[in-house]
Amino acid sequence: MKNRELEATWAYHNGTKHSYQSIRTNPHYLDWENQPIPFKIYSKLEPIPLPQHLSPSGMPALLAISAPPQQPERESVPKVQTLTEIHFLSAGITRRKSYPGGEILVRAAACTGALYHIDLYLVCGDLPGLEAGVYHFDPHDFALRRLRKGDYRAGLGRASGEEPSIVNAPAVVICASTYWRNAWKYQSRAYRHCYWDNGTILANLLAAAAARKVAARVVVGFVDAAVNQLLGLDTEREGALTLVPLGNVPAMEPGPPPEIEPLTLETVPLSKREVDYPAIQAMHQASSLESEEEVVIWCRQPSVVSCADTEASTPRLTSEERLFPLRPLDDHEIPQDTIEEVIRRRGSTRQFSHESISFTQLSTMLHRATRGIPTDFLDPLAPPLNDLYLIIHAVDDLPPGAYVFHRDRLALEQLKEGNFRREAGYLGLGQEIPADASVDVFLLTDLNRVLERFGNRGYRAAQLEASITGGKLYLSAYAQRLGASGLTFFDDDVTEFFSPHAAGKNVMFLIALGKSAKRSG
Repeated sequence: MKNRELEATWAYHNGTKHSYQSIRTNPHYLDWENQPIPFKIYSKLEPIPLPQHLSPSGMPALLAISAPPQQPERESVPKVQTLTEIHFLSAGITRRKSYPGGEILVRAAACTGALYHIDLYLVCGDLPGLEAGVYHFDPHDFALRRLRKGDYRAGLGRASGEEPSIVNAPAVVICASTYWRNAWKYQSRAYRHCYWDNGTILANLLAAAAARKVAARVVVGFVDAAVNQLLGLDTEREGALTLVPLGNVPAMEPGPPPEIEPLTLETVPLSKREVDYPAIQAMHQASSLESEEEVVIWCRQPSVVSCADTEASTPRLTSEERLFPLRPLDDHEIPQDTIEEVIRRRGSTRQFSHESISFTQLSTMLHRATRGIPTDFLDPLAPPLNDLYLIIHAVDDLPPGAYVFHRDRLALEQLKEGNFRREAGYLGLGQEIPADASVDVFLLTDLNRVLERFGNRGYRAAQLEASITGGKLYLSAYAQRLGASGLTFFDDDVTEFFSPHAAGKNVMFLIALGKSAKRSG
């Protein structure tokens, strides 16, 4: 099985690391005349317009971010209106910004380089107002386009090893990436961004679904070829990343799916020419699951190392004396801004003010963003795949320094004290943003352990868990009228900075948090 040939992940991961030297010597430049369009547009399919009016849920954003998953025994069938709202709040255009020479279309979730290479597809049975079929969501004109007619959910059930949440779902959202739309700027490292950008979308999606009391779960275990074929993806250029079942009908028997014929649907060219990055395809193929049997093994018997072996999976405590228990807001104390309001005003902060945030604000962000993610690869009782390391610059009642977050204790442990703004700027690729922020949060994983447990597909899972957590931090910051920005980093330098505590770990994600120097509405 390719998934167990682990040298593929190490070749890709090490080959796409950033270092001071690699950035200085990379001859790549941005060919603005060849910039890809940020949409996948089916040129000959008729649009099915979606409702323009979005109903507010009334749920405060911080509650939606941290809400427990809906119980599987609860029957829930999302209406078209609900599906519309979930799609808009996950990947819709929330506002337009004009500038000399053009216009920026701001999306609901953050994306590396604002290149928006993640597309949403919908596979559903007959719903009130929408026939069974396979659809593509088009943010540019806020419409669905039907790729296939008929109920294909049973095929997704088989592709996922009969994952119960898929089998019983009235609708399934599938997230896929068109690599070139991101690789134009980021080259082979774009495969990491597939999961970073999918994760921020999923953070929004899970919160939007929770606010509407719709069951949702992130599924990473599936037969790649089957899902790609269903969507008609060009696997040299595109790949399905995650499945998200929505709703629950325990007694549902969708029946056998129609035969999956090849799709030859014309799309608008992304740019004058596309540049191929073989490392992306190689990593995706190496982490693909090739049969239903392999999916079942991966999902239900994932561990070479036991999931319950928590001692080696959680950050070790080095000093009780340097432990700072969190002081998060309770449910009745949190800001009442709804999830819809927060997503609409969310952006990526381009300049932080150096001002302090309160320890309560930081505590609330960490507490709300780390309450768990409903997935097929995370046991609720097992530790997460990533640990949170922080550089604190300006937080009231918290000495500046380097910290690690202990989820089990809901506390921060100081690893070293000092002003590390200069170091943070360097670690964040020499940018001012992490140096100016109040806090920088790095998510690191023990990649050796993850790969031993999950194979190459563990690389997808670790990136995704980190980015969903990062997406929740985004939302929890904006829910408190703060700012946030995701960033890239010098990989090995980050590990070295947090060592010896972080020795042997690899960085998956970085997000800066603080007060924006320019407040947007």
